[in-house]
Amino acid sequence: MSAERDHGARLLVLSSLFPSAAQPNAGLFIRERMFRVARRRPVVVVAPQPWFPGQALVRRFRPHFRPMAARREVMGGIEVHRPRFLCVPGVLKRSDGFLMAASSFLTVRRLVRVHRLNLLDVHFGYPDGAAGRLLARWLGLPMVLTLRGKEERQARTEVCGPLQRAVRAADRLVTVSEALRTVALSFGAEPARITVIGNGIDLDKFERQPRAAARAQLGLPADARVLVSVGTLVERKGFDRVIDCLPPLLAKFPTLYFLVVGGSGPEGDMATRLRAQAAVLGLGDRVRFLGPMAPEQLKLPLSAADVFVLATSYEGWANVFLEAMACGLPVVSTEVGGNAQVVSSPALGTLVPLGDGAALTAALGDALARDWDREQIVEYARANAWERRIPPLLEVLDGALQRQPQAAAAAAVLR
Repeated sequence: MSAERDHGARLLVLSSLFPSAAQPNAGLFIRERMFRVARRRPVVVVAPQPWFPGQALVRRFRPHFRPMAARREVMGGIEVHRPRFLCVPGVLKRSDGFLMAASSFLTVRRLVRVHRLNLLDVHFGYPDGAAGRLLARWLGLPMVLTLRGKEERQARTEVCGPLQRAVRAADRLVTVSEALRTVALSFGAEPARITVIGNGIDLDKFERQPRAAARAQLGLPADARVLVSVGTLVERKGFDRVIDCLPPLLAKFPTLYFLVVGGSGPEGDMATRLRAQAAVLGLGDRVRFLGPMAPEQLKLPLSAADVFVLATSYEGWANVFLEAMACGLPVVSTEVGGNAQVVSSPALGTLVPLGDGAALTAALGDALARDWDREQIVEYARANAWERRIPPLLEVLDGALQRQPQAAAAAAVLR
């Protein structure tokens, strides 16, 4: 193992979305993947934090706006560095990639020298991929870029140019779904450089619990029908679309409850709006807002439920689907992004067109009434454990080191 660590990829992971004490649930899928890679390869993380003068003043009116984490910490034995970069909300978005790269350069260069790192492993196309492209060029390092779901929407915005340049410049590309592979191809990426590797699941954290005990702990009736959604309370996740379906569903299932698990996120916080929506519809306590939960706590509401629902407008690869399936839940969601690759069979759930409230209501009704083979659903989740993702990922990472001699020479000069 030590020889493998010495001669394989030595990674500097670059991602502005990474868990911290200030945002413990941000980018968990990145941490889960890369900390498993760290058992086989040296890893150091740089997680740049967006900042601008007066940011503290904004937090007086929006308490959850950009909570700042420690500049440096050790997490699970891995160094995590968080340099700040200038980023004004809604202004000069095309500059975010350059500003992230410029602000992180000294930190990255020092870490590359100290730890003899030889590869940039970058997550999300923009601004991280644009920053990674510049850092790779400045330091003479190869770059692996993982596309995770924002890129299709970003292609229709002002950042399309730097996003496409990042995708084309990457030595190797990982996409977490076939849908994102298609996006990468549309940006001009060479097919041979793209590998599809989905996210995985931590089976130690997500395991089906006895339903009766889970419901009792949450104060739910034993004979209830229960829907559950998990995610940040933002527009994209579609909690409001599910709440709109509840009145007709309650007419058919009088004991129906809807568990909402999540809190604020980088895209905002709809909690107040969602509570008001439930009140206007006269749903009373049938919508239970449980707040954000740590991953190891999620098995409780998931085990208490009958069906998982996420009426999202886009997902690259929704890890939460596998987490729900590991607890025996079928999934009802939307036909967007990589959802069809995760919910890949009618035995696992149902996908409906985005924005079709009638179809969503019907699918939820059918799912609540159906007798599912829950053991089959659990087995599917087990087949998607993180441990199965790491070997092909290591092949991609090590393969990216096959660079032109002049690039290796440039990196040697910097060291």
